Amino acid sequence: MGGRYGVGEGHRARRAPFGCAPAAAGGVRAYGPGMRIGPVPASALASLLAAVCALAPPPAAAAPGDARPLPARMADTGGGTQLITAEAAGTRSTTGTVTWWDRRGGRWVRVGSAAARFGANGLVEGDRRLQGTSTTPAGLFPLPYAFGIDAPPPGTDVPYRRVTRDSWWCQDNRSRAYNRWVEGLPRDCRAAEAEHLVDYGRLYAHALVTGFNYDRPVRGRGAGIFLHVAGRGPTAGCVAVPARAMRRILAWADPARRPHLAIGTATGPTALTRY
Repeated sequence: MGGRYGVGEGHRARRAPFGCAPAAAGGVRAYGPGMRIGPVPASALASLLAAVCALAPPPAAAAPGDARPLPARMADTGGGTQLITAEAAGTRSTTGTVTWWDRRGGRWVRVGSAAARFGANGLVEGDRRLQGTSTTPAGLFPLPYAFGIDAPPPGTDVPYRRVTRDSWWCQDNRSRAYNRWVEGLPRDCRAAEAEHLVDYGRLYAHALVTGFNYDRPVRGRGAGIFLHVAGRGPTAGCVAVPARAMRRILAWADPARRPHLAIGTATGPTALTRY
């Protein structure tokens, strides 16, 4: 509200306050087309402003936040009754939180959570990821099986492969074994383009294979994206959690309940709620 309150030609006009702010002390001169009106007392302006503001509707209240648990706000959870979410604040984040959930009686219930590590260069939409970029792919992925250098934790029901001296994960784009576990390195998979799993020590004490780029691998998109035990810093693209949390997840996961892993951010194009 408020028209233009001005002075003579050649000066920049100043505007009266907008909205229901107190009027300035003293009078002002009001101008209209072809006329000039004497000074208007500040008290009269204040009374008029108060009357107008009394008629104005109150500001709309901010919508309350959605209090539903994260899986209930997601577009898709994989169709099962178990879910792991790995959430970062933004795409440049290298840390965040992993939470595992059960669906009970039609509601999602938090079972546990732990600090998480992501790729050294943050997160990126899974279908836009490039191999060797140290980014963690965002998306919703199945969990085909688990593996580890150590024996499976007590209570583990998911299929579990024990690492041997001959266990490799092939990441060679020219190999027929691309993004696959192999026992003994195939001729077409170069050792420099593969992970010798036993060499990763406690990082691969226990791990879950994610379904990222797994069923129909796209060369150059990335291979060997796991949920595994965290080291001292960010990963090369995997999601990592403390060793105790990794053991708890393996003992909790039930293949009959079709657990999935959802990786994403709190907001933006890679937000977990999009999946």
